[in-house]
Amino acid sequence: MNTTQEKDIIDKDDVVISIRNLYKSFGALDVLTGIDLDVHRGENVAVLGRSGTGKSVLIKILVGLLKPDAGDVVVLGKHVPRLSGTELDALRLKIGFSFQNSALYDSMNVRQNLEFPLRMNFKHLTKKEIDDSVDEVLDAVGLKDKINQMPSDLSGGQKKRIGIARTLILKPEIMLYDEPTSGLDPITCIEINELINDVQKKYKTSSIIITHDLTCAKATGNRVAMLLDGKFLKVGTFSEVFDYPEERIQSFFNYNFIQ
Repeated sequence: MNTTQEKDIIDKDDVVISIRNLYKSFGALDVLTGIDLDVHRGENVAVLGRSGTGKSVLIKILVGLLKPDAGDVVVLGKHVPRLSGTELDALRLKIGFSFQNSALYDSMNVRQNLEFPLRMNFKHLTKKEIDDSVDEVLDAVGLKDKINQMPSDLSGGQKKRIGIARTLILKPEIMLYDEPTSGLDPITCIEINELINDVQKKYKTSSIIITHDLTCAKATGNRVAMLLDGKFLKVGTFSEVFDYPEERIQSFFNYNFIQ
């Protein structure tokens, strides 16, 4: 993303996610060992790291599915570890979570999958309001022609797109993407990366993109945060991170070599 676009989208004075001195262990396994990160309104931050480095643990803490051992997480002004169950439910309505496996209901067609979160959370909506919302998000992900298909009839990339659409239908302020390009062919990966950027622009979302895919991080992240050994070794633009003279970062780059 070029500098002009970044200025148009990102409000660097408005922090929507603030993570301070975050620790999380499971028994003797130390997963996060002092994480600090700010995400600004309208910003995409790609969190890079090998499998098992704590990337998914981090986003589970952000939405209150796990409690940290120490430190604080503030999301949209709310201290997440201190929230009650009811308060967490209210906050989660403002956070979209795009699962690695898309998490579509196999027994529902695309329309029903998209209608489900609206009917569960906004019982006052009319049929027309629901239909309009479904049409809008399907148009946003470019799959209006798939509205009556079952998930089993969709390709992997189409399932990812419908999963993102189902998240967008609640108009979240924050998007969390968990390995959005995992298991996809290179052309479909490019399409998903473009969709993540389109969502950022159209819906003015702030996002954390959990990935080990360097191409995804470079294409979607205004900034990249390199997570290794429980800490962010470097946070900055893609070039700033991978020009940094740190052996573990260079090793990660070389192993995942991209043009």
